[in-house]
Amino acid sequence: MSENQLSVIGKALEWSYEKAVTGAGVLGTAQSLGEEYLRANKDNQKDAANSLIRWQNTKAATGGFVTNLGGLVTMPVSIPANMASTLYIQLRMIAGIAHIGGHDVLDDRTKTLCFVCLTGNSAAEVVKAAGVQFGTKFTAAAIQKYITGAMLVKINQAVGFRLVTKAGTTGILNLTKMVPLVGGVVGGAFDGVTTNIVGNTARNTFISDV
Repeated sequence: MSENQLSVIGKALEWSYEKAVTGAGVLGTAQSLGEEYLRANKDNQKDAANSLIRWQNTKAATGGFVTNLGGLVTMPVSIPANMASTLYIQLRMIAGIAHIGGHDVLDDRTKTLCFVCLTGNSAAEVVKAAGVQFGTKFTAAAIQKYITGAMLVKINQAVGFRLVTKAGTTGILNLTKMVPLVGGVVGGAFDGVTTNIVGNTARNTFISDV
């Protein structure tokens, strides 16, 4: 794997997350998305997260993200549009769930954990590989206080590596099939099954069982 590939995925992650929490086009911020689902579910965090995941699954499975993504057209030329759009939509859901769970999505540790959630069932393994020690359960509450600045860099690199190496198998990105974004359609870049795994990972990471 080339350093250039990792550099591209790293830039795409940062760019997509920034758009997710500051707003892009007409979709609004991850925070406003989280608030919307909290209100609709009477402030029950788990119900709100599950409802958001179900909505995202439906959209992904039916190709329903035929939305005017607005500000996404201003992305850096070095980032493939398909990749950035996929990451943006997924990270907006993940950060929305983090907000539902009461986490500050502008905090670098929360941002990194949102990146980790993109790796789905490999999330705990990715964090442990970066040297973060935690008990039997991988949750934001359990590990955030142990994450150092150096660990954040390692984790972000590990996420990029995992997303690239898993591309075309169980990852959400397929670097061999990057196609231009046409009319806001993120065609086939992710599906309902993958979205469900990513969403469930985010819920289990950011929403406490109490």
